[in-house]
Amino acid sequence: MIELTGDSLTIDQLKRICVDLEDVMIAEKSMNNVRNSRFAVERIVSKNKTVYGINTGFGKFSDVLIDEEDVGDLQLNLIRSHACGIGNLFPEVVSRTMLVLRLNALIKGFSGVREEVVLLLQELINKQVHPIVPQQGSLGASGDLAPLAHLALVLVGEGHVYDYDGESVDALDVLSREAIQPITLKAKEGLALINGTQAMTAMGVISYIEAEQLAYDSEWIAAMTVEGLEGIIDAFHPAVHKVRGYKQQEQVAERMNGWLDGSMLITRQGEKRVQDAYSIRCIPQVHGATWQTLDYVKEKLEIEVNAATDNPLIFDNGDLVISGGNFHGQPIALAMDFLKIAMAELANISERRIERLVNPQLNDLPPFLSPSPGLESGAMIMQYAAASLVSENKTLAHPASVDSIPSSANQEDHVSMGTIAARHGAAIIQNARRVLSIECMCALQAVEYKGVDKSSPALYKLWNEFREIVPSITNDRVFSEDIETISNALNPVSNRESQKEVSYI
Repeated sequence: MIELTGDSLTIDQLKRICVDLEDVMIAEKSMNNVRNSRFAVERIVSKNKTVYGINTGFGKFSDVLIDEEDVGDLQLNLIRSHACGIGNLFPEVVSRTMLVLRLNALIKGFSGVREEVVLLLQELINKQVHPIVPQQGSLGASGDLAPLAHLALVLVGEGHVYDYDGESVDALDVLSREAIQPITLKAKEGLALINGTQAMTAMGVISYIEAEQLAYDSEWIAAMTVEGLEGIIDAFHPAVHKVRGYKQQEQVAERMNGWLDGSMLITRQGEKRVQDAYSIRCIPQVHGATWQTLDYVKEKLEIEVNAATDNPLIFDNGDLVISGGNFHGQPIALAMDFLKIAMAELANISERRIERLVNPQLNDLPPFLSPSPGLESGAMIMQYAAASLVSENKTLAHPASVDSIPSSANQEDHVSMGTIAARHGAAIIQNARRVLSIECMCALQAVEYKGVDKSSPALYKLWNEFREIVPSITNDRVFSEDIETISNALNPVSNRESQKEVSYI
C-alpha cells in the first residue's frame, strides 16, 4: 500500500498503483489539511461572501451570484453539463491514474472538499472501480473539464465504469455491488473535481512509463541489429561520448557496449568497412537525445502530479481565496509535444535500421531475409509497414500546444490543447513500439543467419526468449500476428487494455 500525501507522489509509485494495482491510503496530516480547507469553505458560505466557484457561476457566468440554497444544485449541474466527452475511451489504466491524481491534488488541502469526497476517491481506487472517460473534448485549460466531469459523475452515482471484463456498465450498478455509497456534492466540490490537468497528466504518466521501457528495449534491439550487420563496435567507445558531454549519450553507449560484450559478430573499423551508416554509428547520439527528452518529461510530470491545479485555491484558513490559473496545461502540453518528437525519432532511426537489414544492396544477408528469395517475399513488406508508421508519426508530431481557440465567450481566451498533445503522444509511442517490433523481428532473423551461437551472451538469451514467442522465418506467413506478439511483449502496461487495440486519434 502506498501512502498519498499530496506532495511526494512519483512515477514509480504511480506504476505500482495504476499498472500493478496496488492500494493507496491517505496520510493523516493530509486528511487534516482537507478538514481545515473544508471548514474555510463552509465559513465562506455561511457568511454569504462572494467567491468564484463557491456561490457564483462558472466561466463567463462568474458574475452571476448563486443563492445559498442552490449551491449544491450548482455543483451537480456543473458536472452534468460539462460531461461532453466524445470519441474513443481512455484506456482503463489511464482512467485509474486520473482518480489517483485527482485524489492526490485534493488532499493537498487547497481545494475545500469534504473528507467524504477524498475517501470515496480512495475507495474507488482500492476497489478498482474505474470511470469510463471519452478521450476528446478537452481544451487543456480551465482544466480537463470534459474528461474529469465524466470521472466526477461516478462519485454521484451517474455515468459509467469499466466492469470486470473491461466493458462499460452503469456506475450505480457497480457502486451498489461494491457497497460504495455515492455522495451529494456540496459547495465548490464539483468544481474542485473537474478543474485540473489530471486527464492530460494521467495520459502523460502512462505514456512516459511505456516510452521509458521502449527506450530501453530499443537499445538491445539495436544491438541485435548491429550483430546482424556485423557493425563496428568502435563507434560506441566511451572516449567518443565523453568528449561530447551529454550524460544520456554516454549512458546509451555504455549500455550498447554491455549488450554487445562477448559478441563474435561485431567488427572493428577497417575489418569489413571503415564506418557504419548513421543509423548504426549514431545510436548513442540519437537515442541519447531521446533520453534527454524523457528526463525532461519525467521532471515536469512529477511536478504536475503533486500540484494544486484547481480554481479558486484556498489559503490561510479561508482568509485568502485566490482565483488564478493553475489549471492551465501549458507545462504538460509542451512536455507532451516534446515527448512526441523524441519518440517519433526513436521510430525513425529504427526504420532506417530495418532497411539496412532487408535491403540486399546494403548487407550480405539473404534479400529481405527471405528463406527463398523471389518465391517468398520474407520481410519486404514489414519495412513498408514500418515506413507507414513513421510517416504517420510525423503528422502526429505536429505540436498541439501551438494552437489555441478561445472559449466561454472569450473569457478563456488562451488554452493549451495539452490533452490532444498527450493523446497524440500515446499514439506515437504505440506506433514506435510496432516499428521496433519489426526491427526486432528482422534482427532476430539476421542474427540467426549469421550464427546465433556467435551472439553476445546477453543477446543470445534475449534471442532465445523471443524465439519462444515468434518462430524463425522459414516460409512466408501472416507476419502481422508476429509483430503484435512482439509489441505486446514489449509493453510494460500489463492491464487488460494492453492486450487489445486502443486508439488515441
